[in-house]
Amino acid sequence: MTDNPVFNSIVFKNSWHDELPGFYSELNPTPLRNARLLYHNRRLAEDLGLDASLFNTAHAGIWSGETLLPGMQPLAQVYSGHQFGVWAGQLGDGRGILLGEQQLKDGRKVDWHLKGAGLTPYSRMGDGRAVLRSTIREFLASEAIYALGIPGTRALTIVTSDTPVRRETTEQGAMLLRVAESHVRFGHFEHFYYRREPEKVQQLADYVIGHHWPELVGQKERYELWFQDVVERTATLIAHWQTVGFAHGVMNTDNMSILGLTMDYGPYGFLDDYQPDYICNHSDNQGRYAFDNQPAVGLWNLQRLAQSLSPFIAVDKLNEALDHYQFALMRAFGIQMRAKLGFSTEQKADNEILTGLFGLMAKERSDYTRTFRMLSMTEQNDAISPLRDEFIDRASFDSWFTRYRERLQIEQVGDAERQEAMKSVNPSLVLRNWLAQRAIAAAEQGDVTELARLHEALSQPFIEHEGDLTQRPPDWGKSLEVSCSS
Repeated sequence: MTDNPVFNSIVFKNSWHDELPGFYSELNPTPLRNARLLYHNRRLAEDLGLDASLFNTAHAGIWSGETLLPGMQPLAQVYSGHQFGVWAGQLGDGRGILLGEQQLKDGRKVDWHLKGAGLTPYSRMGDGRAVLRSTIREFLASEAIYALGIPGTRALTIVTSDTPVRRETTEQGAMLLRVAESHVRFGHFEHFYYRREPEKVQQLADYVIGHHWPELVGQKERYELWFQDVVERTATLIAHWQTVGFAHGVMNTDNMSILGLTMDYGPYGFLDDYQPDYICNHSDNQGRYAFDNQPAVGLWNLQRLAQSLSPFIAVDKLNEALDHYQFALMRAFGIQMRAKLGFSTEQKADNEILTGLFGLMAKERSDYTRTFRMLSMTEQNDAISPLRDEFIDRASFDSWFTRYRERLQIEQVGDAERQEAMKSVNPSLVLRNWLAQRAIAAAEQGDVTELARLHEALSQPFIEHEGDLTQRPPDWGKSLEVSCSS
């Protein structure tokens, strides 16, 4: 602990520690050898009201777990889960430690969670560590997702060290300080359900409702209303992923946020070529978490959560909420895809136009992000589109484009206004795996220039970016394989 006045200006509590005994193990992070701050997120630091001096070299211990700030009560949470559709039993924070909840001046509170913080009682066969490669990937992904307007965890700092960590090869040990409104997972509820402790499942539900759905506290049907909102949030989240071409890669129930946040980035990937069955995790041999299977997996995971809540929520109410999932997902997907196509109204032929475009894209493996960005430049009265040269089968594209232009004219919206609206939802830049790998390779040599450049660009994905960041990936970039250790 420290009595530095700058540190003392940051207020911490830990309601998980205080209100949920038996749901965690208390322990401190295990320091890395010669830990040093490699990079930090200045924008997020400002949002959290953190003094710039905290990120001086002298204070690296804050970000590596060596220095605990007043009010922090570090702990590892216990949870369980289904992994690749199979019950995996007890899991828990195997390399992560919840340091505490920062109390912000506007009344909000956010978890500070240190990833790669060493062995915990839940490490199983793991070493409790993270490597620089995976830490940078999570940092960039969480910030890219946030900038795209998708709910998720945030990333504050990256610490590197001289601690060797063995993965496929020996790599540098690292830590990530991530920030989130909550780290509660579906697997937290499953853990106590399968241990036949329904009173703890209900206790956790009361905790979550009290802290994150306070408007439901005291209502007779609070549990049913809460689960309905969890279903809605999950459906909306996955619709967001589908519309930007994001594949999570490991949608296990222990990686699903009860608040509908994107979390636990491992072998994720944004689509380059449009492949509906794209598998970003080379460990996913059966394609369970393929891009086009994410909506179905989301429902399957919610069904596992519903089972865990069945001791105190009537089965018919749970099923009623689950039945709403597909509608909620398709509604959110439809709203977002119409915006990407430049439609401000809903017409019967909209789905046919969208599926027609997807069919062309799948046939020619069109670049997902570039296609929609270039479509944003369409002129209603110009039969020649800049997108045309992206297709080999020009006749099929021309036929589709004619129908698309006719549909745009129904809107009676000027080109300039529509193009601006489309560019606000069709990013020019996403975090392609090859871009992340290039930043990682430089950072592993101590050069964070590319990391900083990419992070800055990803924070503004909807503006025009010049240079190589928006280009199609090179051949080596398309063949990258990403595993759970990533």
